[in-house]
Amino acid sequence: MDLNGARWRTSSRSSGNGGDCVEVADDLPGAVGIRDSKDPTGPALVFPAAAWRAFVARLPERG
Repeated sequence: MDLNGARWRTSSRSSGNGGDCVEVADDLPGAVGIRDSKDPTGPALVFPAAAWRAFVARLPERG
């Protein structure tokens, strides 16, 4: 999948100290991209949108 036009945003679940940051691109047709913000030209994972929604639904609540 071509991710050149993806709009990446830092996940709200990433740490705020500039360390463990995950970026998410959820503007892709039927898919969600995930990458390491420290390596934006590196590899990215792409999941079907339904699989990503199921994953996020099972994350524990932040508190």
